[in-house]
Amino acid sequence: MKLSSVYLFIFIMLVVSPLSAQLQTENNISSSVESQQSVEIFEFNSVGTQNRAINLARQLRCPQCRNQNLMESNSPIAKDLRLKVYLMVNEGKTDRQVIDFLTHRFGDVVLYKPKFEPRTYVLWLGPLFLIMLFGWCGYRKVTVSIAN
Repeated sequence: MKLSSVYLFIFIMLVVSPLSAQLQTENNISSSVESQQSVEIFEFNSVGTQNRAINLARQLRCPQCRNQNLMESNSPIAKDLRLKVYLMVNEGKTDRQVIDFLTHRFGDVVLYKPKFEPRTYVLWLGPLFLIMLFGWCGYRKVTVSIAN
């Protein structure tokens, strides 16, 4: 009796897991579609301006949802920032002006690619230094083992 209940549990999990994954995927797609629709509701001066605003919003990270960009996130702050990006682009601001405004307000956390400046040297150069260090250690280990 116990073994059959274990098999039943495993069978149910195998059936339910893909269904829940499918539902989550559909929710993500619908939220992305809703975001796209909210952009389409906003009236831009031209299609080029609209595309530029959408691409810019995709390049900027939501300050609340660190793993989503402004287009994907449905948090209130992301909606406000999307609107701000759209307004600034529609007013004729450059991408750099929009990015500078958001980084001044929220810091570099809104950038997916932080700037290369003294306070981010460790971030950019740390992996290179570690690779060189491990390469040197590996080289030393090989040369010592060959010498012995």
